[in-house]
Amino acid sequence: MTEINHHLTESLVMGYAAGTLPEAVNLIVAAHVSMCDTCRAAVEAHEALGGALLDDTDAVAMDDGALQRALDAVRGADPEPRPIRVAEPDPIVPAPLADYIGGGLDDVRWRPLGMGVKQAILPTAPGATARLLFIPAGTAVPDHGHNGLELTLVLQGAFSDEGGRYARGDVEVADGDTEHMPVADISADCICLAVTDAPLKFHGVLPRLLQPLFRI
Repeated sequence: MTEINHHLTESLVMGYAAGTLPEAVNLIVAAHVSMCDTCRAAVEAHEALGGALLDDTDAVAMDDGALQRALDAVRGADPEPRPIRVAEPDPIVPAPLADYIGGGLDDVRWRPLGMGVKQAILPTAPGATARLLFIPAGTAVPDHGHNGLELTLVLQGAFSDEGGRYARGDVEVADGDTEHMPVADISADCICLAVTDAPLKFHGVLPRLLQPLFRI
């Protein structure tokens, strides 16, 4: 079993249990929870607490037409169905992520960023952006700070930065106080799921020039 040393924050666990996170953040939390017994237990504890609070809440009377309006809204909704695809599970890809990439890593449509680094931006609702990152073994990501939240979940390989070493299943939570330059371990290519809710603050000129093109 993979030993996980870096976990979600309490606020992320609470937001996930309450269903209040943006879709991209929800995705990375779900992926980590599917790999981490500790955070899965924390989510279950918050869900149980939320259920207990609802049980203690006094019922609120509804007007006569409320149920019918809710049913009409549901029937009138026309959500775009996701394509259903049956495929063999990819041992690298957590189940919550598989639908977003259409199966396994072989189905990912990578786009080059330079120096062998590649990314694939995943389709999610506005509010935050999710992307897969492929970083060749021994390669460094340009040093940068943050205008908001950056979550990085390791799926394959490992990387190290000022915060420590992160291997499969570990999640790094970076914010406005974090300055770092992640470097992939030399032993294997590193593949991560990364989520941001604001553009990164690159310090180098070239990364800043390319940033709008790469939507980082």
